Amino acid sequence: MPLTIHELPPEDRPREKLALRGADALSDSELIAILLRTGMQGANAIDVARQLLARYGSLGGLARCSVKELAAIKGIGPAKAVQLAAAFGLGARLARETASRVKIDRPEQIYAMLGPEMWALHQESLRVVLLDARDQLLRVEEVSLGSADRSVAHPREIFRPALIYSASSVIVAHNHPSGDPSPSEADYRLTQRLKEAANLLQITLSDHVIIGAPGPSGRPGYVSFRQMGLL
Repeated sequence: MPLTIHELPPEDRPREKLALRGADALSDSELIAILLRTGMQGANAIDVARQLLARYGSLGGLARCSVKELAAIKGIGPAKAVQLAAAFGLGARLARETASRVKIDRPEQIYAMLGPEMWALHQESLRVVLLDARDQLLRVEEVSLGSADRSVAHPREIFRPALIYSASSVIVAHNHPSGDPSPSEADYRLTQRLKEAANLLQITLSDHVIIGAPGPSGRPGYVSFRQMGLL
């Protein structure tokens, strides 16, 4: 029979460990256990957290779950499901807030800002990152939300937010729910159409970034058309 959290030595209890040593000292399962607070019969909160990570493969896989899906898991339920969703949501917002204070001119910044939220989606989402004359973030607008393998958006819809908020330049980003960020033929065609529309509107199209999941051997979880020399 596994020990309950209260039966663990104080230095091994997640809450006490975080208070003394900071979040970096805790494993993913220990951090999740703090959110869960309690386990279930035969498994403490850390065990339940480990089971969740094993079931979904990673934090990213867990973040992709809806509240309804999480709530249906034994040992979770509606309240814990909402707490987990809130934590992942706060993480995504923190990444965006941090990005708003710096110059954004690299695809890895876009991935750090939008990746945790966008590769958690089960549908393709196309978003426009609006930048001012100093390449600092104005806002992020979702233009379309499509099916599991396709988002449909016309260039006029994509550039409309840039006109409304007087953006100097934009970065277009969309996700591949499969996790593979490799561009499709449709992605290449869309990029070319966006490039032509940007020239007509005199708005700089800085990049088109496709967001997927981090790959094996440290492969980036994104593809940048700018890095490919196509913008």
